[in-house]
Amino acid sequence: MSLKQRNESNKSTRLASSSEINSWKRGFTPQAEIWNGRIAIAGLIILFSILLVSNLIFSS
Repeated sequence: MSLKQRNESNKSTRLASSSEINSWKRGFTPQAEIWNGRIAIAGLIILFSILLVSNLIFSS
């Protein structure tokens, strides 16, 4: 692909605004994948926090 063709293809690509990225959309959309990742990380943090607290309480 030549440089001219690459520049032409880049002109058709638009950047998403932050409100569009953070919008709640259903289905297999990039926004849904972003929210899925955020919720998964929050779940891991909660899980590790519970394990840490329970280990501190129940360890001898």
